[in-house]
Amino acid sequence: MSKKSSLMLKLFALVAGIFFAASLAVLALWFYVQNWLDTPLQIDESGYTYELKQGQSLGFLANDLGSAGILHHPRLLRLYARFNNANKVHAGEYFFAQGTTPKSLLQKLMKGDVILYQVTFVEGWTLKQALTALEKMDAIDHQLSGKSSAEQLALLALPIKELEGWIFPDTYSFSRNTSDVEILQNAYHKMQALLAAEWEKRAPNLPYKTPYEALIMASIVERETGHHSERDQIAGVFVRRLQQGMKLQTDPTVIYGMGNNYKGRITRKNLQEATAYNTYVIEGLPPTPISLPSAASIKAALNPASGKALYFVAKGDGTSEFSDSLEMHNQAVRRYQLNRRSDYRAAPPPASGN
Repeated sequence: MSKKSSLMLKLFALVAGIFFAASLAVLALWFYVQNWLDTPLQIDESGYTYELKQGQSLGFLANDLGSAGILHHPRLLRLYARFNNANKVHAGEYFFAQGTTPKSLLQKLMKGDVILYQVTFVEGWTLKQALTALEKMDAIDHQLSGKSSAEQLALLALPIKELEGWIFPDTYSFSRNTSDVEILQNAYHKMQALLAAEWEKRAPNLPYKTPYEALIMASIVERETGHHSERDQIAGVFVRRLQQGMKLQTDPTVIYGMGNNYKGRITRKNLQEATAYNTYVIEGLPPTPISLPSAASIKAALNPASGKALYFVAKGDGTSEFSDSLEMHNQAVRRYQLNRRSDYRAAPPPASGN
């Protein structure tokens, strides 16, 4: 073998050896990275909460977790994400449970699987109670607090003049720093869509000129109903009163008009006081809703039960006695109201904002 051939063989062996060593190194690195990706982070059983703010990157988070001793090799996370086109993450507040690995952490960040909070607006609440519920939540960006009603409506930018009654009672999920404006806008649009849909399916010859008047009626039905099965019957009573030119004479409207002056009972003087909401004095509907009506109350207001009843009185067990005439009604009042049992229960009291 010539000297040249021998040199070529040695060079080939050297190159092959380097390639083999490099391949082993790459393979070892690949196994190391795969093992690292599936190795749980240093998180205790209580878990770890981290907020990635707008404008902060995956690298920022990786360095933070590295400094906290939670993530080993933070640069490796950045390189892995870049190599796999997975470095676009969503801002928000995250909870990482014990057992979270670099791979599952990255997946959570890419999906935007943030912590969700919930606020519930209860059927029959007033707008004031709904706003109080929002104000109690630290996770919310409070933009409406301390603002007048006019300022709140301006911030909400909704096509309405009064917000009362337009907030659909439901449970709403949101991430940290969601504004109260956004939550209420969602609640309004949900109510508006439901009301529009039910208005299209309304019974004929109802005494409402607009869907808003039906919303006002629904809010009254919501506050007057002691048992859910009676909503359409109560709506029927009030619809017939409007059709016959009778006053609605419903206590919840008086209570709403009293505002903070209501201390748990209504006096004869209260019933005679001329306020915009006292339906013992005014004709027709009050100017705005008096509560957040449920979907069931909206349906009842737009599809009331037929019949002749013009009166009803609470029987004390949560249900009502319906009467066609004032004479029959007065008899029912004497039977159920003047001889109340100790466990007497009328329609539900105004809901608390707790």
